[in-house]
Amino acid sequence: MVWWYIAVFIVALVVAYSMTPKAQSHKPAGLGEIQVPTAEEGREIPVLFGTRDIDSANVVWYGDLRAVAIKKKGGKK
Repeated sequence: MVWWYIAVFIVALVVAYSMTPKAQSHKPAGLGEIQVPTAEEGREIPVLFGTRDIDSANVVWYGDLRAVAIKKKGGKK
């Protein structure tokens, strides 16, 4: 009787493994592909009460976006 449970368990593992979604590799976004909110004169400023997502915020400054080369290897010393 125990062998029956082991066989069902192994079959369930094989089915679960075969149905898992495969990971897709994507190229990382470059600085030109990042979409940031912009500031426009005369545009309304949204007032938010509570927790919500603002899709098109009116932002004056958005981070220091630049690419910096990595000059040394990481890892254990």
